[in-house]
Amino acid sequence: MSMYAKTQTIVFSAGCFWGVEKYFEQLNGVIDAKSGYAGGNYPNPTYDSVLKYRDSTPKGLVNYTESVEVKYDDTKISTKELIKHFWELHDPTQGDRQGNDIGNNYRSAIFYTNETQHKIALQTKDEYQKLLTKAGYGKITTQIAPLERFYDAESYHQNYLQKNPNGYCPNHSTGVKFEKKQTKQTTIEPMGGKEIVVIDAPFCPYCKKFEKDVLSSYKGDTPLRVAHSEDLKGFDIKTKLNATPTVLFIDNGKEIFAHRGYMDSKDFYKALGYFKLGENSEAYRVAFAKGTDGRFCKQYDIFKHTPDGVFVDKLSGDVLFDTKDRFNSGSGWLSFYKAVDGSIIEKEDNSYGMHRVEVIAKKSGIHLGHVFNDAPNGRQRFCINATVLDFVPRDKIK
Repeated sequence: MSMYAKTQTIVFSAGCFWGVEKYFEQLNGVIDAKSGYAGGNYPNPTYDSVLKYRDSTPKGLVNYTESVEVKYDDTKISTKELIKHFWELHDPTQGDRQGNDIGNNYRSAIFYTNETQHKIALQTKDEYQKLLTKAGYGKITTQIAPLERFYDAESYHQNYLQKNPNGYCPNHSTGVKFEKKQTKQTTIEPMGGKEIVVIDAPFCPYCKKFEKDVLSSYKGDTPLRVAHSEDLKGFDIKTKLNATPTVLFIDNGKEIFAHRGYMDSKDFYKALGYFKLGENSEAYRVAFAKGTDGRFCKQYDIFKHTPDGVFVDKLSGDVLFDTKDRFNSGSGWLSFYKAVDGSIIEKEDNSYGMHRVEVIAKKSGIHLGHVFNDAPNGRQRFCINATVLDFVPRDKIK
């Protein structure tokens, strides 16, 4: 930080403070964001008292609103840019609510600590009101007032979304922006057939976690695209897209089902299996109920003499086995001397009164088969179900 850096403090209220805190924490130039209470007039507010008075308050009493104290370096992020982020992250026209969070403790407010912040808040409010009006929204109800005192919220509210990662980020933004970025058209339309569309939003920690844990390594042949809710055109969607991430499973432009919130890889691939394979298919039964293909099944007959190439996970697209390691065991199931390094997990399996070692796809978690020590020359035999695999010729490998 420059020796001339200037640290400022401002307090924002834009609905439930968990998401607001996380939003501002991730902005470059923000030094710290802390959840708390501001704008009320009784001493020592607590979460319980704020909830108690959210519907009505005794005469002369003003309830606090859930707020976030933001400390920032104004040499890295200007006050104007910061306040513009505030307007864009929520709907400032809703009065005592944000989405399904209803009560005066969710009202929109800016509590400034100097006159420059005050002037910029009023100026940007006027600018944003014009944009909102043009987009069909009503009057801004945001309170703009000097900060009298900020009370820290209880410790369990601080960094709440970081402590509770298995959830989703509520998205109360209007989608109205101060300025249109000169970028390529982002509208996406149905591709036809089965596809997956993931709805994300800027500064959503669950979206980033889902991207890291699932999307970054997905290589499946079911097309997958990431978009903002306002980017969709021509889709038949029944699920509300006011939470991110939302994973939409779509067939010919129509939503078949959806999942709101973070999904780990196990849940994602089980949902994809249901969508792509069908719950009553042989492949689904093998993948998720530890089933076994019939001996010399149709898929085995197709795969046993394929040319040079690799076998991939039918769902994740991950490379699992190589034809160079395939051999004919005469068992009626695909047999390999080994799996591709790092692609599988071996797990002890004592089901059906037998002692075996199960083979599981590392990325998707699906059941593949078993490994035995009965191959020629004392080598291992990976006995693998063909219905959960796809084949890719060597010259087609990406």
